[in-house]
Amino acid sequence: MSSSLRLEAPSALEYFQSLVADDASLPLFETAVSLAQDEFAGLDVQSVLAEMDALGARLRRRIPADSSPTNKLRWLNSYFFQELGFAGNVNNFYDMHNSFVHQVLSRRRGIPITLALIYMELAGQIGLLARGISFPGHFLVKLRMSQGEVVIDPFTGNSLSREHLEELLTPYRQAHGESGGPDGQEPATPLALFLRPAAPREVIARMLRNLKEIHRSNLDWARVLAVMQRLVLLLPDAPAERRDRGQAFEHLGHFDAAAADYVQYLDQCPDAPDHASVKQRLFGLRGDGRYRLH
Repeated sequence: MSSSLRLEAPSALEYFQSLVADDASLPLFETAVSLAQDEFAGLDVQSVLAEMDALGARLRRRIPADSSPTNKLRWLNSYFFQELGFAGNVNNFYDMHNSFVHQVLSRRRGIPITLALIYMELAGQIGLLARGISFPGHFLVKLRMSQGEVVIDPFTGNSLSREHLEELLTPYRQAHGESGGPDGQEPATPLALFLRPAAPREVIARMLRNLKEIHRSNLDWARVLAVMQRLVLLLPDAPAERRDRGQAFEHLGHFDAAAADYVQYLDQCPDAPDHASVKQRLFGLRGDGRYRLH
C-alpha cells in the first residue's frame, strides 16, 4: 500500500499563532521578526535570528570575561549606537518599514520599539537583563544594574534621568488631568508605574497597533486587515480589535465576515459607548435581520 503524505509549511498567520499561543513560551524577538511576513512573503525568520546571533557573538568576543555589568553596558552602547550606527529614523518616522525588524537591521534606522528589540536582544546575549517599557508615547529600555536601574532611550541612545522621564510624562499628565496638587485634579500616577516592564504580548500588540494606525491613516484596508488578523489572534479577549477587524472587512467588501465580527463585539460589549453606532453599521450590512443580536 502506498501513501502520498504531503507536509505543507504553515502559513505566516499559522506560524504567528503558534508563536503567541502561550505567554510563558512566547519568543519576543522571533515573533517581532515574523510580523514582516505579511509584507515580505519570502522572509526567512531563522536567517534574521542567525544574523542577530552573529552580531551578538562579535560583541561577546570583545568583552573581557571579568567585565562588570556597567562595563558591559558601555560596550553595548558603543557597539550599538556608534559602531553599528543604529539610530532613530527622524526623516521618515511613519514609514511602515520602521516596524519590520529585519529592515531596521539592514538600514540601521527605526522607531523606538524596533530599535529597543534589537538592543535588548544584544543585551541578553552578553548577559545583561534588559526589558522594554511601554512608556506613554515612546518605547524605552530598562536595565538592572548593581547600582540601580538605568533607562535608555533606544531612539537617541541617551540615558534618561528621573527628571527627564517626568518631563516626558508632562503631556500625558496634562491630557489626563493629573497634577498631583491640591487643586481638585487627579493625583499624579507615580513614575514607577510607567516604568514597569512590558510583557512580550504587550510589546507585540504595540508593534501591531503602530502598523494598524499607519495603514488606517493611508486608508490601506488590505494591510489593515492583515494586521487585524494578527491582533485578534494575539488578543482574543480584546473585543475592540475584533470590531476594528470588522471595519476592515467591511471596507474590503467582505460583509458576512464584517457582520460576524460586529455581532460578537456587540454581544461582548453591550455597554460600550459606540454600541449604537456599531449596531447601525451591522444593520446597514444586513438589514434583513439575518444576524440576530442577543
